[in-house]
Amino acid sequence: MSKGKHVLMIMTDQQRFDTIHALGCEKAITPNLDALAEDSRVFTHCYTSSPVCAPARLSLYSGLYPAKHGSANNSPNLCYTGDGMYGIMSDAGVDTLAIGKMHFIQGRYELHGLQRRITQEELPNPENDDYTKFLMNTDYRYVIDYNGQRSEMYYIPQISQLPQQLHPTQWIGDRAVEAVKELDPERNQFLFVSFIHPHPPFAPPVPWNKIHREELYEPFVPEHPENVITYHNYQQNTYKGLSSGVDLHLLTVMKNYYYDCITFVDYQIGRIIAELKEKGLYDDTLIIFTSDHGELLGDYHCLGKRTMLDCVARVPLMIRKPGETAGIMDEVCSNVDLYPTILDYMGIPGEPERDGVDLFGNLSDREFVYSQYANGTTGLYMIASRKDKLIYSAVEDMYQYFDAFPEAENRYSEDNPRCRQMKKLLDAYIASDQAIDKDDRKIDLQEYLKDYHYRLVKQDSVNREKDEKGMLPPGYTIDTGIVYTWMKKETDAKPW
Repeated sequence: MSKGKHVLMIMTDQQRFDTIHALGCEKAITPNLDALAEDSRVFTHCYTSSPVCAPARLSLYSGLYPAKHGSANNSPNLCYTGDGMYGIMSDAGVDTLAIGKMHFIQGRYELHGLQRRITQEELPNPENDDYTKFLMNTDYRYVIDYNGQRSEMYYIPQISQLPQQLHPTQWIGDRAVEAVKELDPERNQFLFVSFIHPHPPFAPPVPWNKIHREELYEPFVPEHPENVITYHNYQQNTYKGLSSGVDLHLLTVMKNYYYDCITFVDYQIGRIIAELKEKGLYDDTLIIFTSDHGELLGDYHCLGKRTMLDCVARVPLMIRKPGETAGIMDEVCSNVDLYPTILDYMGIPGEPERDGVDLFGNLSDREFVYSQYANGTTGLYMIASRKDKLIYSAVEDMYQYFDAFPEAENRYSEDNPRCRQMKKLLDAYIASDQAIDKDDRKIDLQEYLKDYHYRLVKQDSVNREKDEKGMLPPGYTIDTGIVYTWMKKETDAKPW
C-alpha cells in the first residue's frame, strides 16, 4: 500500500449522463467505463452547476454555485478570484498536474494554483498550447482545425483530418499514461485528465468513426416540445443545424459519431487505468469520472447545451474511493461536491465558504442542488432533487415543474405545495446572484419566433490565420474569423 494519497480525476466535455453501457445505454460501447462503474459509487442524479463549459468547471474547483463565483456563461467577468482546490492542494504540498482542456474563464493558459499543466484547448494559441506545438513538429502541421472544423460545420459529423496516433484524444491519453508512470507512491499527488471530446465537432479518427453505425436511440420528442423548451433552445438552433426542420439521417450519423468519440475516450481511460494497475496504485487511488454538462443531441429536435432539461443538466459521475464499497447512489448531487470530496480525502481543509458537500458523508440532509445559465433578463435557473425539478426562464418569465423524466409536460401550478416550496428556494437563489454584469436585454420571444431565422456562423481559430492562408497559391484566399450572418426565414418550418 502506498504511503501517499493519490487522486485521478478524468473529465469529458459535453457527455450526457445516459451514454454508458453499464448504466443503461445498451448500444454504447464503453467497456472501460463499465469496468470502472463496477468498482465505483455511481451517482445517478448528479446535476451540473451550469450547462455550459467554463462556469461549470469554475464551480468544480471553487466549490461554489455561479450565483457566488459570479460567472454563468463563458464570459470573462467573474467575482471569484481564488485558485480553489487546485491552489489549496498545491499549497498543502500535493503534486498537482492537469492535462488537457481546462477552459479557465480568465488566463486560459495560466496555472490557477496548479503546479504543472500540459495544455490542449479549443481555439488554441500556438504560442502556449502544448498540443499545437507538438502537432506543428509533425508532417500534419497543416491541420489547423485539429479538433474538427467548427463554424458552419460545428454539428456536421466529420472524420478527423489526423490519424489515430496524432489525434488530440490519443495525445491526451498518451500524456496521461506517461504521468501515471511518473507517480510517486510516497507522495500526495493529484492528476486531472480532461478530454475535449465528445464536445462538437464530432470528429473521431479512422477507424473509430465506424464503431457505431446504427440508430442508437430515437430522439426524444414529446407531442408538444414547444411547451418544454425555452428561448435558449431556439437561440441555439438558429446556428446549430436545426433551423429549417429535422433531417433524421443527419441526426443518426451525428449521434453515431458522438458515441464514437466517447468510445475513443473510453479506450484512453482503459489505457490510463491499466497503467495505474501496473504501477500498483489502482487500489490506493481516488478515481473520479465525470463530465461538465450534457448535450441535447436531437432530443426535442434541438442541439447544444444551455438548457436545464436532464439530457444536458444531468451528468455522469462515478467515484472509486479506497476502502469504500461500490454501488448505485440515487441522492441528488452536483459538481460543486467534488471540491470537498477531494479535499476531505486528502485531509486538507478547504475555504470556509463552499456550496458542496463530501459525497462520502451524510447526503440525506440535503434535498436540493442548483444550476444556472446566464443572468438577469436572460437567466435560466434550476433547483432539483432526486425526484423533481423546478426551472425558471427569465425571457418567458416562466416556471416549469417536472416530476417525470425525460421531461415531456410542464406541471407547474401555484396550487401545488411542492411548486411553492421549490419556487421560494429558487427565487432566493436568483436574488443571491453576485454577477458583475447582469444581462438587461429585453427579448420579445414572440417577435423572435415570428421571424424565425438562422445564423451562418464562422468561428475559426485565427491564431494561425497567416499559416492557413499561406497554403494557397497567389490569387486565392479564404474567409476566416468570427462572423455571424443573420438569415431571415423563407418558410414556415418550425424548429421541431
